[in-house]
Amino acid sequence: MTEPALAQALNPSLLVCRADYRNPVHASALVRLLDAYAQDPAGGGEGLSDFAKTNLVAALAARPQAFSVLAFDGDQPVGLINCIEGFSTFACRPLVNVHDVAVLASHRGQRVGEQMLALGEEIARERGACKLTLEVLQGNASAIRLYERVGFAAYALDPAMGRAQFFQKWLD
Repeated sequence: MTEPALAQALNPSLLVCRADYRNPVHASALVRLLDAYAQDPAGGGEGLSDFAKTNLVAALAARPQAFSVLAFDGDQPVGLINCIEGFSTFACRPLVNVHDVAVLASHRGQRVGEQMLALGEEIARERGACKLTLEVLQGNASAIRLYERVGFAAYALDPAMGRAQFFQKWLD
């Protein structure tokens, strides 16, 4: 059985679509799913601030480089990916960073993330992107398995230099 056929067989009522930030159902789903992800240990264990809940959708809509993908099981939102277009100077082409991947616990193991990433990849290709990037916590083994299954690999330019590490510096 092919991967898409397997995913469809696991949950025939699943609908995966590009989010329309102007659609109130999509906007509400995006905020609820991202808040649930933020509350999960993999998302930091703390929900979104009231500011983020109120302003997130409008802020994403104001950025032409942003897009999101939602998954619905019937009317219930069950999955979300948020993507932000960047630029690869080496390739001189856009790249797309998959910034958030969230699937409700009730729907994990049903290939929801795989289907959302497939649509995200399709949109990235439409934008002329040369690659997708993402970051994942070392302890999130199920997410790592998903990403490897759909073709992601650790980033290295030269194996002698080792694999890339993800760093951050807060500017508050």
